[in-house]
Amino acid sequence: MRATPWRTFWIVSGTLVLALLLTLLPLPNWMEALRPAWVELVLIYWAMFMPASVGLFAGFIFGLIVDIALGSLLGQHALGLSLVTYIVLKNHQKLRIYPLIQQGVIIMFILMIEQVLYLWIHGISNQASGNAFVYFIPAVTSMILWPWLFVLMRDIRRRFLPTPTQLF
Repeated sequence: MRATPWRTFWIVSGTLVLALLLTLLPLPNWMEALRPAWVELVLIYWAMFMPASVGLFAGFIFGLIVDIALGSLLGQHALGLSLVTYIVLKNHQKLRIYPLIQQGVIIMFILMIEQVLYLWIHGISNQASGNAFVYFIPAVTSMILWPWLFVLMRDIRRRFLPTPTQLF
């Protein structure tokens, strides 16, 4: 089994679409603020481990798809996911060597930067909620979820996208 560009495209896109579906999954009102940043986490994983295949364009396109799916201000998530992807791409070699717990903490801070951007956009467009701390809860739940998502995504990558050294 060889990892062709089309195979890579379909695996990466499929996992991002699954993350989008998890983002759209209805939750009770009290749990809505606890929803992890699924698309961001999956995009961070692929940008960390396949930086040549997943770049700013992927972040921008899936950001637009999230904007359309959520009915949010067009370009808001595109800008946020592009920013997250850029930060991860610039630091992917450093991020990969950290233990999972430390990666989770760093990812929490990256997602908090994204949430500050969303808070700023909502403030400019008069859509901000009264409590600004609600914007940062998804970053914390994403940090808690990161080790398990990392293991799952690593298994998907190893099973469906083997490297040349894994072929023998």
